[in-house]
Amino acid sequence: MGKKPVKYSVVDAFTDSAFKGNPAAVCLLEEERDDEWLQSVAAEFNLAATCYLTRIAEPEPEVRDSVPNPRFHLRWFNPLAEVKLCGHGSLAASHFLFNSGLFKSNNIEFLTLSGVLTAKRVPETKQADFLNSENGEAQRYFSIELDFPATPLAEFDSAEIPWISKALNGASMIDTKKTTTDRDLLVCVTFT
Repeated sequence: MGKKPVKYSVVDAFTDSAFKGNPAAVCLLEEERDDEWLQSVAAEFNLAATCYLTRIAEPEPEVRDSVPNPRFHLRWFNPLAEVKLCGHGSLAASHFLFNSGLFKSNNIEFLTLSGVLTAKRVPETKQADFLNSENGEAQRYFSIELDFPATPLAEFDSAEIPWISKALNGASMIDTKKTTTDRDLLVCVTFT
């Protein structure tokens, strides 16, 4: 039996105009796909981000009240590899789902490689909503608030990497931390 067709859209994030902003492909999958397929589709789109959404099954009715918001697995791929976190891809995926009509909730929960990410639809107040000239329906405006997973930080002795001080070109280091999940550094500096 063949795979079902994939619903997808290219969403321009950080803009309210077509063909501007940061484009991301958003694919709504009815079933999990293997990584090779996901990577091939991302390479075909050739955008900075291709997002894959897979709905997480609703809990049983007696537990339903404890998880009121729709939940999705969310993965991001660029043309070369999977990425752990993608801001404009998260915004594009949220926009796609909020406009899909699949649910009425103003909140979505995403399970990602970096942890739980939440999106909230926030209605915007405009002087007047305009009527869509094609069907006469009022077009509602909203913005999206994203709450990204926090990356745990650990203590780090900057003396372990002496070149940091030189790379900061005269800035004094106040504090240094490292992420526990990646090998990223967070350096707080002051300039004299």
